Parts: sequence; structure tokens; C-alpha cells
Amino acid sequence: MTPKISRDAIADDPLARLNPAQREAVTHGAGVAPDVGGSPPLLVIAGAGSGKTNTLAHRVAHLIATGTDPRRILLLTFSRRASTEMTRRVERICRAVLGDKAGPLADALAWAGTFHSIGARLLREYAEQIGMDPAFSIHDREDSADLMNLVRHDLGFSKTEKRFPAKGTCLAIYSRVVNSGVPLGDVLLKHYPWCAGWEAQLKQLFAAYVTAKQAQGVLDYDDLLLAWAQMVAEPVLAADIGGRWDHILVDEYQDTNRLQADILLGMKPDGRGLTVVGDDAQSIYAFRAATVRNILDFPAAFDPPARIVTLDRNYRSTKPILDAANAVIGEAAERFTKDLWTERASDERPRLVTIADDTAQADYIAGRVLEEREGGTALKEQAVLFRVSHHSATLEVELTRRNIPFVKFGGLKFLDSAHVKDVLTVLRFAQNPRDRIAGFRVLQLLPGVGPTSARRVLDTLGESDRPLEALAETKAPMRSGEAWQGFMETVMALGGGKTGWPGEIAAVRAWYEPHLERLHEDATMRQADLVQLEQIAGGYPSREKFLTELTLDPPDATSDQAGVPLLDEDYLILSTIHSAKGQEWKNVFVLNVVDGCIPSDLATGERDDIEEERRLLYVAMTRAKDALDLMVPQRFYVHGQGMGDRHVYAARTRFVTREMLPLFHATAWPIVAPEEQARQEAVKSVRIDMGARLRSLWS
Repeated sequence: MTPKISRDAIADDPLARLNPAQREAVTHGAGVAPDVGGSPPLLVIAGAGSGKTNTLAHRVAHLIATGTDPRRILLLTFSRRASTEMTRRVERICRAVLGDKAGPLADALAWAGTFHSIGARLLREYAEQIGMDPAFSIHDREDSADLMNLVRHDLGFSKTEKRFPAKGTCLAIYSRVVNSGVPLGDVLLKHYPWCAGWEAQLKQLFAAYVTAKQAQGVLDYDDLLLAWAQMVAEPVLAADIGGRWDHILVDEYQDTNRLQADILLGMKPDGRGLTVVGDDAQSIYAFRAATVRNILDFPAAFDPPARIVTLDRNYRSTKPILDAANAVIGEAAERFTKDLWTERASDERPRLVTIADDTAQADYIAGRVLEEREGGTALKEQAVLFRVSHHSATLEVELTRRNIPFVKFGGLKFLDSAHVKDVLTVLRFAQNPRDRIAGFRVLQLLPGVGPTSARRVLDTLGESDRPLEALAETKAPMRSGEAWQGFMETVMALGGGKTGWPGEIAAVRAWYEPHLERLHEDATMRQADLVQLEQIAGGYPSREKFLTELTLDPPDATSDQAGVPLLDEDYLILSTIHSAKGQEWKNVFVLNVVDGCIPSDLATGERDDIEEERRLLYVAMTRAKDALDLMVPQRFYVHGQGMGDRHVYAARTRFVTREMLPLFHATAWPIVAPEEQARQEAVKSVRIDMGARLRSLWS
């Protein structure tokens, strides 16, 4: 057992709460002065539930407490929320150690954020050196797809004899090529074989798409990384950018793609001052072009190799759950050796539950959830996880029938809500009138203005070096009426900076609300979103910062129908495994732990695909703290897949081998008593020719 630590010891030693491996990671390179190149590269392999976030926050705080200027620390995360939470933890730790000497760390630790937000900031700062307009707009995925579609149409690809890939598919192909660094032909063969015949046309489309973005002064998500990587490929810029920070720390390194790895190695080619934290066993985002190779190959990228510190003590799960999870991941073809351990003893092994079909699966889970709730485990402390979203369809019906409230992760975002996107697009158009996608959307908010009229106005703006002045001189579209004048006054005030931030968003809301009532029947609910949007805007120093951050990491919308039930204080969690990563619950149920679902029958072509599916199951299992149920239906319903809707029979997932079975409590449901089983067998043995009997009644 770990000895208890006194409060006095904690006061004297801020690292006293850390275990030896965490302390080793936190203090790595202590005493190495920045003028000799900084600390050697460090890889922290942080197992599930091992206190990764706490360790990383302590390392940042330790660097600051031992003399590193917080302004010379770059902290890269994968969400704005993670960055905010990390900064708060660092500040808390520093205040405990330094007291008032800590100062306003939230401001001093200014370089903390996502790869995309930091990339956008650097691109604006170095815009002059790389030939870009610092006032560029950032397109979200929907806008990028719309621009791709315009270019696709202009090239005539929307009218080909054979069906050309849709705009969303084209953007997905483009994005994977950019982020993975894999040639277009190889990406098509592996991920989009039905599009392989269009390789030449897609290459032409992507070149025209890049030209259109540059002409309009816009960047998409992928550009923020691609342009950053291109900058640090230039030695002078790489030295200048990398030299801004003595330490670069990266969270969730197993989720990075090739571009992100290139950026880090470009800024710190010798690895000095570079710390990456992650877990190869939780690399599950290959569909976003993330590659587990980044973390597996990190140590060997430097000479001498990076130091590896492994955090293998788990503070979340019981020992039986960890034993089963370790066995599953232990079969991986390639990994950093790591067996999680814990002091949380338990006699309850994870359950391997065999049930008849998806209906019985839903019945079992609904019953168990209610049973656990009656025993004192809140619904919010229980979760049902699944490989893909539609796997929970039958369960959702059963939960609704039993009046069990639930939340399913994956609802709308602010930027996916039409009314919020309208307001943001007005701001974007005022900031960059050359943004054709923004202009096309905004102009069609006006009554009487359709695609043709909007395109005519935008053509006029595109021909001018001063698009805002050209807009002021543009003749009102024929059927826009008085609405045109109000629109012009609003855009001119925004473009001229007369209103000031955050008053600009209030001005847009005042202009937009009459249109909102005209466009949407549920205008009242949507107005609540706009009020919330205005409140959020008040927390940003400028319109540019607001648009950039909100585009890159939008919060949930208040009108999200998949969100938290407003009338229930407790609710069950339903989530895909991908969305559940980083979360934990007391009780976890995993649906359809059978071949065809985990692994998915669409991901069994290559070894890398199979290995990622194994990691998915591992991630699902390690979300559980006290109880874990793996559901094994003997048959389940599938939709489509070229063979219609049908039941298919399945076997237990290949990732739970026969040798692993003693680690589980194998059970069947419903459990049938011996006498009942005998009765059922007796009934099944009866054979009657009912047709003959019925005919005999009339003979």
C-alpha cells in the first residue's frame, strides 16, 4: 500500500502527492539551463487512468516554479476545454508553491491551446513573411465543403456522365491526403476505392480549390497545420518559431497526424525541451489521419533517443477489470510494454454476457441500469458504449419505453445550427468581404435575394481591390426592398470598426432577429442560442479571436436536441467509444462485443486496421471503474450493406480469446432454472402434424 502523506509534507514538497513514475516525468531535465539547449526529449507513456493530466500540469508548474518563464512554454492540447483546464491546474499548483509570487499565470501562460488555434495565431503573426493577408478567414468543414462544391461545379465535374464524388467526399479525400502525407492515388486505393477512377480530375479539383481559397483570403482547418508545417520547413523561420519557447509540451500525442509530428520536429529537431504525453494503446483516430507511428517512433527520432517514462499505476479501475484489459491489449502486434496495476482490489470480474439478440441486449441493460440505480448508483455514473452510433437504436427504443432518460453523445454544435452560423457568417463577411462562401450565405438571408442575385453581387466584389467600398456602391438586388439598406448599414459599421467589440455581435443580432422570425418557426428557442452566443463573445478580446476560436472548437448549442434532458436531473450516458475516450463511469456496458462489430467488418482488411479495433475495445474496457459488462449477442440486426436489412449470427470478438475467459465471469441471460430448462426442452421435443389434424376434422 502507498503510505499516507501528511499535509505538512505536501506543503514542503508540492510533488509529494505524485507516485515515483509521475515524479520522474515531472522533474525530467531539472537543472538543465535553456542556454545549453534545454532538457532532453521526453516521452511519457501514460496508461488509462494513470493521472496523465495531473502529471502534465505538475510538469508545467514545476518548470515555472524552477525558473522557466511561462511565456516561453508552449502547451498543445486537442481541445480548448483541455487547454483551459490544464492552465487552471498549473495556476493552482504554482500558487500553492509560490504564493503571491506566482502572478497572473493565466495571462503569462499565453501559448496554451490546440494545434489549430496556435497555428492560426502564428500564421497571422508571420503573414508578411509567407505572403498571406493577416485578416484571413477560417472556414469550418461545412463552408469548406461548399467552396469545394462551387469549384467542382465550375470545373464541370457536377455534370459528368458517371457520378463524380460528392462535395463531402472530395473534402474528406483532400483532408486525408494533406494530413497523412500519403499520395492521392494511395489514399484512393485504400480508403476510397470507388473514387480511384477520378484521380486526375480530383488532383485538378484540389489545385483549383487551393487557388480559390487563396483568391478569397480564406484557410480551412487543414491549412492551419499545412502552412505551419511549411513554415518550419524553412530553416530561418523554423529556428525563429522554435526559439520562441524553451519547452514544448504535447498532450494526447498518440492522436497526432503526420503534419503535427512534422511541426514539432521542425521546431525542435534535436528534441531539446520537447515533452510528449500519450498512450499508444489508446490510439483510435486513424479515420482522422492520426497515426500511432508518431508515438511509437518518437524515441528513435533523436540521437540519443528520447527518454521514456511509463505511468502504469491506474487510479480508476478495479484489479479484475485491469487484468482483463491488460490481457486484451497484451495481444497487440506492436506496443510499448505496459501492464496497468492498481491497489483497488475487488472480487467482481468483468461480465461476459451472452444474450440471444439485440432486443434481449436492450432488455438486459435497461434492467441492470435500473437495478444499479436502486442500489445507489446514479444513472449519470453508468454508460453504454458502442462501436458505431446506430448500434444503440434498439436500446434507445427500450429506454424510452421504460421512461429511462438518456443522453447520446454527438449532438449539434453551435456552428451546425443554422441561426448561429448565420450570425457568425455576417461577422466573417464584414471582416473579409472576399470570402465568397460567407457572402453567398449572408446575401441569401435577405428576402428576394436568391443564388443568382447573390452571385452577381459577389462577382462585383471579386473584381475590386477594395471589396467593402465596392459593396457600398453596389446597386440593391431588384427584390430586396428595404432590407438591403439595413444590411448595408450593418456591414459597413462592422467593416469600419465603428461599433467596437463585443458590441458588434449585439449589432448583428439586432439586425438578424427580424430575419430569424421570418426564417424559423421556433425563433424563440433559437434566440436563446444567440443570447448565449453574445455572452460567450464577451469573453474574447476581439472579433478575430472570437471567430477563430469558435470556428476551431465550438461549444454545444442550447437547443441541441441530443443534449442533456431539461426535465431530468439524472440520465444514462450513451456514447460511441470514440466519444468516450478520456471519460470514466462506475458501471460500463459495451454493446455487440462480437466479430463484425468489434472489430467492425469494415476494418478487417489490414493488420493496422485490426490493431486499431483492438485498441478500441481496450479503451472501452478501461472507462469502467467498478463494473464492466461486455455484451455478446448471438445474432444482431444489420441495415443495408448491400444485402438488405437482416439478422446475422456472430461469434464472440476475436480479441477475447479462449485463454482469457478465466478473467471474466461468463454468463448467459436470461438465466434459466434447471426445471424451467427441462420444461422448455420437453415442449421443444413435441412434434404434431397440425395440418393433418385440422384436415381430419372435415374428413
